[in-house]
Amino acid sequence: MGGETGAHDPHLAALGLAPRDVAALSRYLDLVADWNRRVNLTGARTPAERVAILVAPVAPLAPVLEAGRLLDVGSGNGSPGLVLATLRPDLSVILLEPRQRRWAFLREAARAVGRADVDVRRLRHDGYEGPPVQTVSLRALALPLRALAPLVAPDGCVLIWGAPPADDASFLAEPDPRPGVHIRRRRDVPRTT
Repeated sequence: MGGETGAHDPHLAALGLAPRDVAALSRYLDLVADWNRRVNLTGARTPAERVAILVAPVAPLAPVLEAGRLLDVGSGNGSPGLVLATLRPDLSVILLEPRQRRWAFLREAARAVGRADVDVRRLRHDGYEGPPVQTVSLRALALPLRALAPLVAPDGCVLIWGAPPADDASFLAEPDPRPGVHIRRRRDVPRTT
């Protein structure tokens, strides 16, 4: 499975993660490596690259996430949504992925990290009919904030890994916590009549 078992461990440990998290994320990354042969999940080919691309940019934000529900849009390879679910077992997490093979991967990966309670749905963002959530996350998807607004509870936020979104009056930009990560907080905009 993805090469030598434990190959991701030293790279994960170097991030300062707890041993329990290192073990769970190592199982996840082993699955990424294994499935990547059949399903294009990532361009990362080595254990060091997988940790650097899929975990390292996400892990520092896990401790500062607000409690509640997290909805990951276009979950694909599991980063950031499944990584955050692994690091924050107190969060209720929903992963949205419309593509069959990636959806199947996410279901197996959620079980492998010990989060069988993660709700993996084969949907696009515009097919989600659940209640708005405290945090929406996405990576490398060019969706306008107005398309995400119905998913976000008032005063909730959108975490975006990648290019910053275009400004939207329904959201306030917060200081970027790390390079390449952008936070937009939903605000209630008074309606004019």
